[in-house]
Amino acid sequence: MGQSISSGDYSWNRLLKWAAGFLLCACLVLLAPLPAWAATQIRLFDLTYQDCPAEIGAGAVTPGGTTLRANCYLIIGQAENKSGRTVVDADVFGRIYDANGNPVMQNRTRLGAIEEVPPGISEFQIRVSVPYDQPTPLILEQFKASGFTTKVR
Repeated sequence: MGQSISSGDYSWNRLLKWAAGFLLCACLVLLAPLPAWAATQIRLFDLTYQDCPAEIGAGAVTPGGTTLRANCYLIIGQAENKSGRTVVDADVFGRIYDANGNPVMQNRTRLGAIEEVPPGISEFQIRVSVPYDQPTPLILEQFKASGFTTKVR
């Protein structure tokens, strides 16, 4: 008629169910996608520029290996880091045009880097060299930065 389950069988079934549940959970954890190491976006605003001080003003533009005279400028502005963590080695991207609307750095939008951007709003500056014959005032457009909260090797 009916089969009775001994206490030994009951414990064994319970152990098997527990082990199966544990293995299922472990597999789900191991197969879950790892978090992405996404770059932190930094808003750059209130941009201006000024001539470099004499001690850092020596610079050259060297297309094709030929050294040309250049003007050195510091681009100065505000950086807004909303991440709540310090960002290091943030790459700065933007477009610089001369007074006639001609690009100062043809086919190049990465202009430099900010070593450290603390959470909140902070000041930044980067140095750029502009060919000597490009007329001023310079026009600064589409500036932004991005970096990581840890050093990238």
